[in-house]
Amino acid sequence: MTTEPGGNAASLLIAEWPFPSAAALGSAVRAKGIEQEIRARLSWPSRPFLTVAQGTIRFAVPDGDEERFVAGRDAVEGALQGIEALPMLPREVDDILAIAPRERLKWTKDGRLQSAGTRTVKLRGRKKAVTFHVFDPRHIEDLADRDQPAIWREEDREAAVENRRRASARAAETRAGRGAKKTARPAREKNEPASKPRLDGWDAFALDGLLR
Repeated sequence: MTTEPGGNAASLLIAEWPFPSAAALGSAVRAKGIEQEIRARLSWPSRPFLTVAQGTIRFAVPDGDEERFVAGRDAVEGALQGIEALPMLPREVDDILAIAPRERLKWTKDGRLQSAGTRTVKLRGRKKAVTFHVFDPRHIEDLADRDQPAIWREEDREAAVENRRRASARAAETRAGRGAKKTARPAREKNEPASKPRLDGWDAFALDGLLR
């Protein structure tokens, strides 16, 4: 961090730090998230005095506003301490791993993508708060280095093929079972007469010749 106090009315009190590019893991989305985290540590009136450009974090206030300068400088320094361990948001994970949100949700649910906890926030324009998973940046970095999402996609494709094969086999067995039941109980021919009912004593009645 560098500080450059001014000596006239138009000068500024300036503090600068190198942006922690390694913590962004090459992701512009992650870099923006880090910037937002640092900015969130400042008071609302001090946030416009913070800029991030060309790999440099700059906090500059008019000369003479030492109280604001000191408070802002300390807040930025505090935010930068341990910034590499800042939990990753879902959109940052999607960008770094080059995965779709539906893949992230599926892999988080089945435990392959390990959650580091949840965070609940109230978004502007929404009545209800939103809860979502956050992730350990070291875990995400390891997955990216091993190209693990590509392996998971292949596993999912193979599982889908196997599930379809099993479903097809079960359907064939069901159809075969229905066919066997129909064969065991053949339908009566349309022109086949129904069996005549028999009455008790009918044979004796016929022997007496009463029907001749």
